[in-house]
Amino acid sequence: MAAADADDVAPPTASGYLDPSYWDERFGKEEHYEWFKDFSHFRHLLAPLLSPSLSVLEVGCGNSRLGEELLREGVAGGITCVDLSPVAVQRMRDRLAAQGTKGVDVVVADMLDLPFEPESFDLVIEKGTMDVLFVDSGDPWNPNPTTVNNVMKMLECIHRVLKPEGIFVSITFGQPHFRRRFFEAPEFTWSVEYSTFGDGFHYFFYTLQKGKRSLESNSYQNIIPAAPRINMVHEELESEDFIFRTNVEEL
Repeated sequence: MAAADADDVAPPTASGYLDPSYWDERFGKEEHYEWFKDFSHFRHLLAPLLSPSLSVLEVGCGNSRLGEELLREGVAGGITCVDLSPVAVQRMRDRLAAQGTKGVDVVVADMLDLPFEPESFDLVIEKGTMDVLFVDSGDPWNPNPTTVNNVMKMLECIHRVLKPEGIFVSITFGQPHFRRRFFEAPEFTWSVEYSTFGDGFHYFFYTLQKGKRSLESNSYQNIIPAAPRINMVHEELESEDFIFRTNVEEL
């Protein structure tokens, strides 16, 4: 099947998204699904960060076609897509081979233990992958220790594999007052900026540049911005993104 109906593929509870066997089973049947919209919806935000010489890592690629979109944008410095599911990785390899697409390397890897040398990539992108770590976080203002530990492991890995002045892009539901406490932990040197996209149903597009942290970011913890007003259109209410967000918020 291609992009399946949300009710057909979503697990019974949000915590099911943490089960690797769920993803293997899903990717064995599903050809393509773009979490948090496809490239066309945030191209205006990502394209200015791209150049032909960039080396790019996509964390948690699943069956997304973002890697191919980056190739079409002219990125030629090497695109690596990783996922924990060997089923997803093999199916993407098969798809790329069938298309004759070269320039995208697909690797089985854990985002909490990325198997790359320090300072390997100019750009790291995650789209909805970090959100999975929050599905059983408990109180969003005070996440449980396991969630905090795993999110920090992921960010530490990404920070390590970024080149000096490299950029990490995080596309997420996570609002700034929940995400910046992690992004601006003392061990990280990146700056933090964000934009939003979406027709009423807001997704956040964070841009973090290594080595560019400012003094202002150290004092952010005292500032809590208002969350954007959400006014979802019918199409978005039916999407799995909405089901995922609703399940997480009800935990």
